[in-house]
Amino acid sequence: MMKLIDQKVKYVKGSVVPLEDGEAFDRSLTLSGRILAAHSTGADGMYHIRFDSLTSHDITYVNIIQTARASGLTKFPMPYVLTNCHNTLCAVGGTINEDDHRFALSAAHKYGGIYVPPCLAVIHSYNREMMTGCGKMILGSDSHTRYGALGTMGIGEGGGELVKQLINQTYDLSQPQVILVHVTGKVKPGIGPHDVALALVGAVYHSGFVRNKVLEFVGEGIHGLSQDFRNGIDVMTTETACLSSIWETDQETQRYYQIHGREEDYRQLSVAEGACYDGAIELDLSEISSMIALPMHPSYAVRISDLKEHPYELLKEAQDRSNRQLNGVTMDLVSKIDDRGRIHVDQGIIAGCSGGIYENICAAAHILKNGDCGNGEFRLSVYPDSLPVYFALARNGVLADVTASGAIVREAFCGPCFGAGETPANGEFSIRHTTRNFPNREGSKPAEGQIAAVGLMDARSIAATARNQGILTGADELGEEAVYEVPPFTFDQGIYEKRVYNGWGKAEPETELVFGPNIKDWPEIPALSDDLLLKVVTYIDDPVTTTDELIPSGETSSFRSNPLRLAQFALGRRDPQYVSKAEAVAKLDAMRRASKTEAESEKVYAALNSSGVATSAADTLIESCIYANKPGDGSAREQAASCQRVPGGGANIAQEYATKRYRTNCINWGIVPFETKMPDAFKEGDWIFVKGIRESLEKNTPVKAYVVESDGSVSPLALTYGTLDEQEKETLLAGCLINYNRNRIKH
Repeated sequence: MMKLIDQKVKYVKGSVVPLEDGEAFDRSLTLSGRILAAHSTGADGMYHIRFDSLTSHDITYVNIIQTARASGLTKFPMPYVLTNCHNTLCAVGGTINEDDHRFALSAAHKYGGIYVPPCLAVIHSYNREMMTGCGKMILGSDSHTRYGALGTMGIGEGGGELVKQLINQTYDLSQPQVILVHVTGKVKPGIGPHDVALALVGAVYHSGFVRNKVLEFVGEGIHGLSQDFRNGIDVMTTETACLSSIWETDQETQRYYQIHGREEDYRQLSVAEGACYDGAIELDLSEISSMIALPMHPSYAVRISDLKEHPYELLKEAQDRSNRQLNGVTMDLVSKIDDRGRIHVDQGIIAGCSGGIYENICAAAHILKNGDCGNGEFRLSVYPDSLPVYFALARNGVLADVTASGAIVREAFCGPCFGAGETPANGEFSIRHTTRNFPNREGSKPAEGQIAAVGLMDARSIAATARNQGILTGADELGEEAVYEVPPFTFDQGIYEKRVYNGWGKAEPETELVFGPNIKDWPEIPALSDDLLLKVVTYIDDPVTTTDELIPSGETSSFRSNPLRLAQFALGRRDPQYVSKAEAVAKLDAMRRASKTEAESEKVYAALNSSGVATSAADTLIESCIYANKPGDGSAREQAASCQRVPGGGANIAQEYATKRYRTNCINWGIVPFETKMPDAFKEGDWIFVKGIRESLEKNTPVKAYVVESDGSVSPLALTYGTLDEQEKETLLAGCLINYNRNRIKH
């Protein structure tokens, strides 16, 4: 379906041409190179980026604003959009979700922000409609901050990076590699953006071909795609593990801006002749088939036709792969095959920033028209991604066709994407046009014996399956029946004007923030000591560990305004004993600080001293750490790191980190991001002593680390920090970003 070119290339006369040996290589002519340079304030070979706007939703903005307040925030220095699309059910924990919303509205008044009320729009749809602009950059505290198809470089990061922007610091970045995505061909009937996206993710994710790089989409194939189609592909580039994305723009993009009353935000973006790239992907749209990503990752993508031809083999493979990763429960996918070899699914959902797009719902409605979802086990729900989209679909009759088929139409809500709504029954198989199908992302609780499975599919194939009353069906099987005319879209901006509070440039510093009882400040976090003693409390040997496993999504999201309470859920679905083990280590450090002796660490010190490694308990923090082969795939949520830090986590050890954003989150919370090529040198329960860690960071000297096993044996351990810039080192030394900024204010 696509060809990966793993060598430097240039783009010449609409073609990908390999660079010859010795030929000059310069990324400055790429779209991303030009946009990054235009937003950079530095001249030291690094990019020091100031963004055009920021965005957060209601499971991240409270912590960000609280951290910024502790770091000296006085007003928002650029537009900051606070959307309410995640914790909008207000069904968990009494008033706490709505309390967060009231806090955000008061913050928008006090600091000059933009407040989007619940059910009005999902975060990325509002930003597409109202905040993008060709050549702009937007930073969001959500990993799917992707607006490249609209000419805007979106980057999803943890809250600490937004805090830096709010207090007039910069987003610091080495020049990223850039991968050219050369798009050719034309999609076949029934093929939608999720089919293209899943094929792309499946082709590049496991090799790491585009990890932390920028994807740059060019080529004639783009110009045959509608803007909605492009947006639907673009938002899923996050699942490739790339840093960001950017597309050439054209008259279709211009029409989008015209429809949304913002034609001044359009300008044509075209790749300069001879622009150089670190690699390329040849993407022929005509070769894309209807796809499904099997549990439990978007990269496990197969053609629906292949799955239907080999149902037992492919479902058994997915089932076995999942069960190796699950903890205490068993997934059963093979039972979904009936005696005729057909695959039955139980639920379909079209929702969020990837699925709930206007054109997707129009296409689904065309397939569903005069159809019948059936009155059996299968059920279908459709969530338009914004109220203006909902209004347009209602006005032109599309929602009538959807509901006439037996589907349920709901409000703009991200819940089905992260397990806070439409949780399937135990043992069910759900097909979803949403962004992720990570473990338990659908909301089940393995610790309580629950498990459900999610396959990602395009809205068109979900509608075809619904019309077939739950028998898995690819929309490309429908042929010309899947061809549809998209009703003209009219954007009614008055819907936002009546409800959105836009305080940008109108800060009201006298406004008091409204705190609910669940909103708590961050606990005090200690600075790094001269030496560091770590106990390995969790050892994860899965190939990749997602942020959903580090801190579960779903109902736990309701507690994200309370650091202490939320931390109780850390690793709850991967290692249910993690918090108690980490807290036990934290008690050892509390005893140390109180000058009380205790047996466990004293035994470790004795073993080290007898081996010739000098120790000083007074100068040594005792903290916990986890090992994972490759942690941090998925969400940008900073809580994946802060929930380790709050109960006393001081370090992670990994062979590599899945994403830049997770590693950055660790650093901003003072978790040392160690890397090692010796994962077999220690195990859960062992201690790791890092001698002279402050001096090592300050003077850029090698790490001196030792493993102390339960029998008292001591052996050296090779650890590195990876690449750290000066601010990252100072943040680790200070103990966290809050401490770093407080120190700057003092001086």
